Amino acid sequence: METIKLQSKVGEDGILQIQVPDNLKNQNLEILIIFQPIPAAQVPVPVLVQGSSELQGWSPGFFETVIGSWEGEPLERPPQLPFEVREDLTFGEEEAL
Repeated sequence: METIKLQSKVGEDGILQIQVPDNLKNQNLEILIIFQPIPAAQVPVPVLVQGSSELQGWSPGFFETVIGSWEGEPLERPPQLPFEVREDLTFGEEEAL
């Protein structure tokens, strides 16, 4: 038996979505839900909006410490290769003789 504690918000439609860890895929689970409403004064104000990096599983501050941190020689894009010329496609059209 494993216990997971989380805070979540029930949507306007009354649906509560729960995402379980990947190691529980394709398993039958017995789920016990015990809930306690959180007073509005105790609900943490999210600093990040829905779809942000932390809500997608990235560590807090990950991008701030990684972006711009390349310390090697400058990266350069090589010259672009010439455009490839391809034959015209003729779907079901007969060529004129």
